[in-house]
Amino acid sequence: MPTLTDMLLVPGNRPKVIADCVQLINEEVDSKGGLTGLAVKGAYALVKAVKPGFVTEAVDHMLDDFVKRLEPFWADAQTKNEPIGPLMNARAPQVADALLAISDERAARSTNPTLKKAYEKLRPTGKKHVEQAVPRVGRLIQKYASAAASASAAAPV
Repeated sequence: MPTLTDMLLVPGNRPKVIADCVQLINEEVDSKGGLTGLAVKGAYALVKAVKPGFVTEAVDHMLDDFVKRLEPFWADAQTKNEPIGPLMNARAPQVADALLAISDERAARSTNPTLKKAYEKLRPTGKKHVEQAVPRVGRLIQKYASAAASASAAAPV
């Protein structure tokens, strides 16, 4: 089985993966309820208003790092011959920590005070939200893994 990099970052797949990630983020934000959900939705709307296209741009810039951080989970699933989704779901706190380490580093380097302030305000609850997104992330990875498996099965030997 190919690596996550082989499946997700190849030129033909990268734009599709970015679009799928943006859709995943939109779905996660839309699914939030209560007071926390209002804060998340408000901050997300602010980010999109301050810089239209920011989410797509951010996903594109961070995708290589995200894939690199998720690669050990993928490799472990492959070694154990397990589907990636259930393995990631069982390790949601570790997956969240791996992904948030990237955004924490980038937020710390941000020069946009509005975006930085919004991130710092939401970060305390960020891990919970990322953990809740792990099933969608697992399904996204599985989508490309299934396509890669189908393509390799159809390839001439």
